[in-house]
Amino acid sequence: MTLAHDDLGPKNGRPVLLVHGHPFDRSMWRPQAGYLAEQGHRVVTPDLRGYGESPGQGTKTTLDVFANDLVELADHLKLERFVLGGLSMGGRIVMHLLRDHPGRAEAVLLADTFPGLDTPAAKQARIDTAARISEEGMASYADELLPKMISRQTRATRPDVEAHVRKMMRNAPAQGAAAALRGRAERPDYTEGLKRIDVPTLVVVGNEDEFTPVADAELIHREIPGSTLVVVDGAGHLPNLERETEFNEALSTFLTPSGATP
Repeated sequence: MTLAHDDLGPKNGRPVLLVHGHPFDRSMWRPQAGYLAEQGHRVVTPDLRGYGESPGQGTKTTLDVFANDLVELADHLKLERFVLGGLSMGGRIVMHLLRDHPGRAEAVLLADTFPGLDTPAAKQARIDTAARISEEGMASYADELLPKMISRQTRATRPDVEAHVRKMMRNAPAQGAAAALRGRAERPDYTEGLKRIDVPTLVVVGNEDEFTPVADAELIHREIPGSTLVVVDGAGHLPNLERETEFNEALSTFLTPSGATP
């Protein structure tokens, strides 16, 4: 499957592949894609299978399928090695790709994500939510998620961000989102594998993230040798949108020669 994607910046620039979270699409990375492209990077932002403009297949999409799709896209674009970044579910897909396809990533960004398993209650909640949105659609689900996705400060001061996040969630294809929820409920535990990540890694989290709080980012930071941790003040689960200037500066610093070298 060739994923719908944007490919910005010079074709000979350092490739950066960014993986969106649930229930979003590639526009989630718009502030970073434009910023990094202006700096000379080649930035590829796909819509995951079943999200945005990429078609879905079946009623369950496991994380290995998402990871394999990304490698197929990289191969299609002739990207042998690349900087690989993901947020939330996208971060878990990144961890899965690192496990199954070693040697492809030359540097890693893990934002607002968690490597461990769901509790039994959380696992069942994913399955129940998948059934609900398959039947009802995304509208009420999106409205319920929104206050947890972005911080109270963001909702008070950034109506543009709130509108963008709401639009992405409401427009997400319900069957694709449901398939991903079912697949994510069955994901493996990536915690032990973090110790084997041997490329430069940036860990970012919003200090008001309710889904994957700072403690989760600190765990990832401890487990990955030599990783860098950045906590973004005033941001919830989407610091790349809520505080794009701070997020972009952290990412740019990481990608300079003093951070992650090619």
